Amino acid sequence: MSNTPRNSTRDPKPTSERIQQLADRVMSGDIALPEFQRPFVWTQKQVRNLLDSIYHNYPIGSLLVWESREDLESKRKIADLEVNARSESYPVNYLLDGQQRLSAICGVLNWEPGDPKSIWNVTFDLKTEKFNHASSLEFPKHVIPLRWLSNPSTFYKNIFPLEDDALKDRADHLFNRFKDYQLPLVTLGDMPLKDVGPIFERINSTGTKLTIYDLMRAATWSPNFDLGQTVDSIRASLEPKNFSDLENKTLLRALAEAAGNDFSSESIEALRNLATEELSKAAEQTRESAERAADFLSTQIKATGTSSLPYANQFPVLCEIFRLIPHPNSQQMQQIEAWFWGTTLSGYFAGWDSANMSQDAQSVRTWAKGATTQIETKLVPPTFRVWQNKAFRTNSAVSKMLALMLAHGEPLDLINGQRIDVGKSLAWNNDKEYHHFFPKNYLTKVAGRTLSEANVVANMILLTSRSNVTIKDKAPSVYLGEILMDVGEAELRRRLESNLVPGDALELALQDDYDGFLSRRSEFLHEQTDKLSGLGLLSTQTSTQTAVSSIPQNISADDSDDDVSD
Repeated sequence: MSNTPRNSTRDPKPTSERIQQLADRVMSGDIALPEFQRPFVWTQKQVRNLLDSIYHNYPIGSLLVWESREDLESKRKIADLEVNARSESYPVNYLLDGQQRLSAICGVLNWEPGDPKSIWNVTFDLKTEKFNHASSLEFPKHVIPLRWLSNPSTFYKNIFPLEDDALKDRADHLFNRFKDYQLPLVTLGDMPLKDVGPIFERINSTGTKLTIYDLMRAATWSPNFDLGQTVDSIRASLEPKNFSDLENKTLLRALAEAAGNDFSSESIEALRNLATEELSKAAEQTRESAERAADFLSTQIKATGTSSLPYANQFPVLCEIFRLIPHPNSQQMQQIEAWFWGTTLSGYFAGWDSANMSQDAQSVRTWAKGATTQIETKLVPPTFRVWQNKAFRTNSAVSKMLALMLAHGEPLDLINGQRIDVGKSLAWNNDKEYHHFFPKNYLTKVAGRTLSEANVVANMILLTSRSNVTIKDKAPSVYLGEILMDVGEAELRRRLESNLVPGDALELALQDDYDGFLSRRSEFLHEQTDKLSGLGLLSTQTSTQTAVSSIPQNISADDSDDDVSD
């Protein structure tokens, strides 16, 4: 047996405290929430279930605090309530486990009436013995706002008028339960800061599951580095280009790559092993490269923000590209554009896994050094039929690619010839900007086609909502004939070509030949894609970049832009 004495100051010390006392300690600053804690994320139902458990004297778990004199950044608000600053002369108990529960308790007991729809406006119905979220500040006598529980005189003043003794008994039970209910509290004594992150991760592996962002914020936190503030700073820099709503994990991939790893979850987790100085350097590089990536997408690709990006995971790769080559020359810029269009059409990022992430990181570095003439990526592009087989929908990469290609063409409205505001269309919040060239109602009610046959990518162009109403459900031979009579063939062809509809497709449309139109337009879209990507689609149907069978055809042509779980 070892004779090494135990460090008793570090041993967990279990106690128990009444919930009102715990709430008071939070409000006084004695129990503080370190900044690496996630925001309050509980739903109204979770809040009500917690209160119901207290009322029925069910266990609700324990709290874990770390008693320390460390001056850590802590949250200035809890449950929308201002909390007092920590005392300079006494240690602070930093809450490591139990934030959601303690926030809920503080919120409902200390809420100051404001917005009636606040999550903290909770009542107890004495008749039904149910907790409810209210939408008003006025209640019948048998309904008790939970905020009264923190003030005995207010509580009993409002209970006194009740004439039903059974309801008074329930009110008494409610008050005493919340007054006497005790929570187990475990206090950790003097402990190095570096040990706190792993403990926080371990204890938060259950309950409301933390994301990798939450865990890494805890694991990398120090007085000189806060991952949350870092990500917020990157987001702020992306706001002017409308890319600030990228997911946290997407930005962490870029940060991990800048730190010398790759884009995988394993590399994100490896951030915990870096010194504060290394993290800060990688964070600054990521912020700068993210700004350049957003600028590239908005100016060269015509993407108007996150919603128009075919695959979110294209962004961290672009960050690494612009980190290594901040100011590409014209040839390098063409190669970057070709990579973007090629990975979009092939659906490459729909099957992005750890192996691809590692290979792509290496490919970008190799290309940046000048060892290759292009960013080598394993692509298996689909045939031209992808345009006529894939449904047009907002989360479709192929659909987004068409929209971006149309933006490059500066499309004109078929009816009035005016330039269409592609910004509105690419935001994906105004579906009336997209028009079925062969109207849906015409195809389904006249031509005998199904809705799925009508709603394909190759049947879509951009059109103002007013012109969309004008065309309505007319056959192409009818509404195109009307435009021909009005502006002439040359002008109509000009407007169609701006919408990536070739002249010979017009001839097929004037004959109401839907199948012929889809086939010809799909071929034309593929021709345009070939020019953008340099994939050699027309001659070989395989990539001039490294083409392998690891991306099956059905995956490479998949129109979903959902990220894989890695």
